[in-house]
Amino acid sequence: MKKLPLLHSEISGLVASLGHNDMLVVGDAGLPIPAQTKRIDLALTKGVPGFIETVSTILTEMQVERIILAEETGRVSPQIQAEIERLLPGTPIETVSHDQLKELSHSARAVIRTGEFTPYANIILVSGVVF
Repeated sequence: MKKLPLLHSEISGLVASLGHNDMLVVGDAGLPIPAQTKRIDLALTKGVPGFIETVSTILTEMQVERIILAEETGRVSPQIQAEIERLLPGTPIETVSHDQLKELSHSARAVIRTGEFTPYANIILVSGVVF
């Protein structure tokens, strides 16, 4: 059995397969997921699992070079952006419109859907390298 916190085998394998600049999206329960993009649906019920809890667990295994957030996140759900900044201190943040974030998700390796009901609780994690 793994010792690290990330026990979900599909997500762990996905993170292990990421290359430099690959994108992984973690989204709230309402984020539309493109039909051609791999969907990992964790949503069980309202709030379970939570967005921050899910991102935090993924970060135990993923090297992140930069993140992409919707401009709307900081305005509508500033507590989400503050938590992301706490989890990824010093990591460059690019902001785009929510529509642009949805468009970028078409190029992501996968979208992980959470049970989060907080508006604009979505992030694109851009994979970095550990060397």
